[in-house]
Amino acid sequence: MADPSLDGLIEALRRLPGVGQKSAQRMAYHLLQHDREGARRLAGALEQAVQRTRHCERCGTFTEAPVCATCVDPRRDPRQLCVVETPADLAALERSGSYRGLYFVLMGRISPLDGIGAAEIGAERLLARAQDGVVDEVILATGFSAEGEVTAHALSLALRERGLKVTRLARGVPAGSELEYVDLGTIAHAMGDRR
Repeated sequence: MADPSLDGLIEALRRLPGVGQKSAQRMAYHLLQHDREGARRLAGALEQAVQRTRHCERCGTFTEAPVCATCVDPRRDPRQLCVVETPADLAALERSGSYRGLYFVLMGRISPLDGIGAAEIGAERLLARAQDGVVDEVILATGFSAEGEVTAHALSLALRERGLKVTRLARGVPAGSELEYVDLGTIAHAMGDRR
C-alpha cells in the first residue's frame, strides 16, 4: 500500500541532480525516521530560499537584494568581466580567491541538441554588459565540455566583433596529479597551452 506523503517526498528528492530512486528513498526514510527536526529545517530553508532568492539584476547570480554584494563591492575591478555558466561556477571561483573582477552568469550553455542557443543563455545581455564602456577584458570561464567549448567559441566571436579583449581560462594538468593518471585530452591541451 502506497503512502502519498512518503511517495511525494521521494519524488521531490529525485528532482535533485544525481539522485536516483534508491538514494531518494534512503534520504526520505532517514529524514522521517532519524531526523524529523532536520526535515523541518530543510523544508523551511527551501521555502525561504524559494521566496526570497532572485537573480542579480547586473550579473545574474542568486541574491536576496536587487543587486548582489559582489556587483556593489567597490573593491572589485569593473574592467574585468568573468563569464560563467552557473551561480555554482561563480561561487567556486570566489572560493579560490584568485579573481577580483566582476561576473556575468549565463544560466546555462549553448546546446544545439537540446534546442538551447545563444538567445536562451542571455548572450544579448552579456554583449550589452560587456560594452558598458568600462569593461576592458572578458574572461570566458565556461566548462571544458563540448557545450562549454561551443559556448565559449560563439561568445568569443561575438565579443571580438565588438572590439573587446577576450581571454579563456587555461586548462591543463591539475596540481598534485601524476601524468600517468591524467586523461589524454587534458595532457594534449596542457602541452598546447604551455607557457
